Amino acid sequence: MSYNIRKPLTDEQRQRYAGMSDTVAHLLFHRGVTDVESAKEFIFPDYDAGTHDPFLLKDAEKAAIRVIYAIENDERIAIYSDYDADGIPGAAIFNDFFKRIGYKNYSIYIPHRHDEGFGVNVGAVEQLVSEGVKLVITIDCGITDVGPITLAVEKGMDVIVTDHHEPPAELPPAFAIVDHKQVDCAYPDKNLCGSGVAYKLVQAILKKNRFGLKEGMEKWLLDLVGIATMSDMVPLVGENRIFAYYGLSVLRKSPRKGIMQLLRKLGISQRHLTEDDIAFMVTPRINAASRMGVPMDAFKMLSADNDDDAYSSVDHLDKINNERKGVVASLVKEVKKVLHSRYGNMANTSHPLGGARSESNTSLPAVIFLGNPDWRPSLLGLVANTCAEEYDRPVFLWGRDGGNIIKGSCRSEGRTNVVGLMRAVPAGILGHFGGHKHSGGFAVKNEDIHFVEKHLNDAMEKMKNVGQNNDESGNIQNQVEGSDSDTATIDMEITIDQVDYTLYEDLNKLAPFGIGNPKPVFLLRNVSPVTVRKFGKTNNHMELMFKKGNGVKIPAICFFGAENEWVTKVIVGKPLDLVASVEKSMFRNKAELRLRIIDILVK
Repeated sequence: MSYNIRKPLTDEQRQRYAGMSDTVAHLLFHRGVTDVESAKEFIFPDYDAGTHDPFLLKDAEKAAIRVIYAIENDERIAIYSDYDADGIPGAAIFNDFFKRIGYKNYSIYIPHRHDEGFGVNVGAVEQLVSEGVKLVITIDCGITDVGPITLAVEKGMDVIVTDHHEPPAELPPAFAIVDHKQVDCAYPDKNLCGSGVAYKLVQAILKKNRFGLKEGMEKWLLDLVGIATMSDMVPLVGENRIFAYYGLSVLRKSPRKGIMQLLRKLGISQRHLTEDDIAFMVTPRINAASRMGVPMDAFKMLSADNDDDAYSSVDHLDKINNERKGVVASLVKEVKKVLHSRYGNMANTSHPLGGARSESNTSLPAVIFLGNPDWRPSLLGLVANTCAEEYDRPVFLWGRDGGNIIKGSCRSEGRTNVVGLMRAVPAGILGHFGGHKHSGGFAVKNEDIHFVEKHLNDAMEKMKNVGQNNDESGNIQNQVEGSDSDTATIDMEITIDQVDYTLYEDLNKLAPFGIGNPKPVFLLRNVSPVTVRKFGKTNNHMELMFKKGNGVKIPAICFFGAENEWVTKVIVGKPLDLVASVEKSMFRNKAELRLRIIDILVK
């Protein structure tokens, strides 16, 4: 794989960022922030200026009025959320809201992932009817559930759908649908996660009736919105940047007992919490509840109001997450074994920036599709994600759920829109599918399972032929994503002497990082490690130590990097080119500036 280093700014371009460092100016420009006002808004996110009027959402005002009516008339309300780290925080948002206004006539329903599957189902509707529910509010689901919601309406319940998935041609007959991706919705930001939409409904309710709550109280719910936004695969720009930025701010001082206990359990400093801590430590434990057991366990952790319940929930989630790691690792090995038997010995492409692609790897199809009736669908998204990164192509994996239905998950390698890819498959081949740009789920009829791989690869071939265009900052933007590329982008070239806290503080002005605002990537040429070592319980991590001209040592680490191709070629004192990001570690509450290795090119 070759590298493209972003061009330096011209004098005219640099002048747009007066008062900002060269590094900040360069990074902002190449992220499409190309004028000084936009730059100030990006670096200094403002909650009031950066969040939109919730009533711009189609049906939001109608939904708010209906919720207020239910509260004032003591109607039974059910909050029906998805079972992942987007939906569950949304359920906790409404749980907090109802508790704060003193409303008690409500229940939380989160479907069992393996037994009930995604979305609103008929069995759940019948249960809610038997409980006397008059109003159902969905979170992060519902937009495609025409049948079950039709049944709910026939049974005398009103349904408010809050969702962020792509609406189908036929919408459910809900009382109100709050989904910014509806074609006739005027909401200016189309990238909110499910909990983000739920939060906007709470904002809408409070604009109509504050129920005695102080102005601005809802900002304390941003810790939950932040977790969901940073957990779901949504771009951290626009209003999502506000939610992630202020969500982290609230999380760092949140009195939420479950969060406090979880961070203590993981040895994470709450005061220095980062988006990486959320993505790699908190999110997996929330998702483990549905993948390995009962999703309500994660809701209990987020909503715990005493130390004993918080400790019990956190301990349980940590335990099942460790179990999940073992099962996923076994599934990854099994997938690799199947691929090896079908396509021969393939070199790994462990990261989009990692090394040259092996010619033998080209024997793999453009889209990997495989499965096993014994595989549990709830874990396949994690497995697909690992394989998509390793083999640098979209991966679709399937298994059977508790109802003996073939279901699966898919993940993009970072360039392909998997929902667009599934839409390009002939109608009827995929019985049901949905998701986001880089992740999704699908169902397949038994009789069609043998045809899906060919149709996906045919669709991928068609998508590759779509043209591209360039924006002013030099970024290539696919008109329809799906094209392949052997070139990875590096933001800047720096020296080891430039790795200091001044650089880190500059980078931190652009945080939090994620989709749409990736961590800056740097190239350090001709750097020689003074030590090379493996670490971790099983020696599966790598650390290279470099020394600056002033004698200060800078570590560079690569978690789970001991099996990389470059490991055997890295020798103390031998120059190499290093591709890395810059970060600050707070391990054991000790600040340490370090490099996170992305790739190594040995001379």
